[in-house]
Formats: sequence, C-alpha cells, structure tokens
Amino acid sequence: MATGRTHRTATRSRGIPEATVARLPLYLRALTALSERSVPTVSSEELAAAAGVNSAKLRKDFSYLGSYGTRGVGYDVEYLVYQISRELGLTQDWPVVIVGIGNLGAALANYGGFASRGFRVAALIDADPAMAGKPVAGIPVQHTDQLEKIIDDNGVSIGVIATPAGAAQQVCERLVAAGVTSILNFAPTVLSVPDGVDVRKVDLSIELQILAFHEQRKAGEEAEAQADAVLAAEAQAAAAAKGAGKGPDGDVPAVMPA
Repeated sequence: MATGRTHRTATRSRGIPEATVARLPLYLRALTALSERSVPTVSSEELAAAAGVNSAKLRKDFSYLGSYGTRGVGYDVEYLVYQISRELGLTQDWPVVIVGIGNLGAALANYGGFASRGFRVAALIDADPAMAGKPVAGIPVQHTDQLEKIIDDNGVSIGVIATPAGAAQQVCERLVAAGVTSILNFAPTVLSVPDGVDVRKVDLSIELQILAFHEQRKAGEEAEAQADAVLAAEAQAAAAAKGAGKGPDGDVPAVMPA
C-alpha cells in the first residue's frame, strides 16, 4: 500500500476551493453514517442537513468533484463515499507520528478513528526519557532523539504536535527538516513554517472562548428581553391606572361638584 510520502491529492491542481475541501470531511462523515445503515441513496437536501450546510452549497461543492446526482433519485451513497475518500487521499495508508505523549497525546493515540479513516499511527514520540518504551495504545513510546530516523523509516509526511507550547516550534522545525510537510498542531501557540508546509491548528481554549462569547451574548439577550418585559408590564399597568381614573367623558375631576 502506498505511503503518504509518495502521493499528493489532486484537489489543488483541479482548482477545488479550500472552503470546499474543508467541507468534504463533513460530507464523508454523514455519508459514512448512511452507509453503515445500508442507505443506498440520499438527496442533496437530506445530506446537506446531515452535514450542517445548505443544499445549494452542497451541490456546488459536489460539482467540483464531477458528481451531480440523479434527478429524482439523489446521490449514490457508496459511490460518494469512495469519491470523497479518494479526493481526500483516504484510499491509501497515511503514516502519522504523534509528538508529545502527555494526557492529550495519549488520548489521540487511543483514538480509534484514525485507522478507519486512512491514518496509521506509525510512532509515538516524547522528550521524557522515563516514557521511552512504555506502551500507549499498544505502541511503545520512543524518545525524541529518534525522531528523524522514525520519520525516514516510516515515510511519514504528517506529524501531530501535542507538546507544551514552549516546545512546539522546535519540534515543528525538526519535523519539517526531516521531511514532514503537513502538521496538525494541538499546542497553544502559532507555528512558523516555510512555504509548502501545511499547518492545521486545533486550539481547545480558543474554541471554549468562542462558546463563552456566545453564552454571554445569549445571557445578555435574555436579560434584555426580561428588562423589556418588565418595562412593558409597567407601561401597561400605568396605562391601566390612568384609564381607571377616566369616565366616559374624560378625566374625573379631583373635586366632584355638590
């Protein structure tokens, strides 16, 4: 089976927009779930809803793949799974190294979704000598001294960095120098890489901060709605009180005539 070092996907040469590439895994996840339920075909509306996009965008994305579905029938699920998997480069074996086997690195090593999606964890690497030789997810941890040899021996082109922020840039530079051209960065820092190296950053703290922003906004909107409701109730009560002091011919005088 081919390794990651010997193959490049055709997305860039075929002019598929990056935004479309970013949505292809969402479609693949939804299609895989349908395939596991033995669903033969799916409409663009159903698939778009499952992937969390609108159907017009989905049809436009699929047009870049040359897949247009069949009117009145929809898309063939198994064919789309194959087509998108091929476009993403998942029909081959991609060896991956994970550097930094702390709590997060160990959790990534134990993630069962890598193998089913075309990725093989070729090695686990850590700078702590005490970790060397210890099995994590059935794979013995190796010391960072062996990093370059491990990458060369396994033909690795994808590296995962799960180190503390302070060590991430140095690890990144060693990975790139050894031939890694794609990096998934979990360290809470921005990496500097040369042209030709792709970096995808996963920062859990940033994602939580974005969620906190939305929670704060929702709380503010709720408080504003409650304040508006109180003001409306007070205005209604004032109007009712004013109306209670009026007769059919207008305001009731303060002193009634004898």
